[in-house]
Amino acid sequence: MNINTVVDNEFAGKCFRDICNAPLSAMRGLSTGDAKALHAAFGITTIGDLAELKFVKWATAIKTLAAEECDTPEQVAKETLLDDAVEMTFPASDPISVDSGITRIEVPPDMVDASTDHQHAKEVEASTEKGKGKSA
Repeated sequence: MNINTVVDNEFAGKCFRDICNAPLSAMRGLSTGDAKALHAAFGITTIGDLAELKFVKWATAIKTLAAEECDTPEQVAKETLLDDAVEMTFPASDPISVDSGITRIEVPPDMVDASTDHQHAKEVEASTEKGKGKSA
């Protein structure tokens, strides 16, 4: 980063030690009024004082740790449920169903037992048998 983009023109080209000891208003975007307000609130006068301010350090640490934070168990559970729902909704994501090398099914799928899988299946079978008996 070019340090001249973050300091006023008056401090462009100066060494970091001089910039560190410069007043807060030397930073581009901080006016003399802003510097006075920071001095009144925190008792700081230089750019170095701002960098050493405990609140700045705390905020920096929190931001750094937030980027590395692991998901909570609740977030992991929600993500897992969402992944499972997507997988059930889009079966094409199953590697077998998108494999172009499969040209036919070698073993037919198991037949569904209608008596346990379909409502009133036994009644249908019984009426079919009665119909066969009458016509025979």
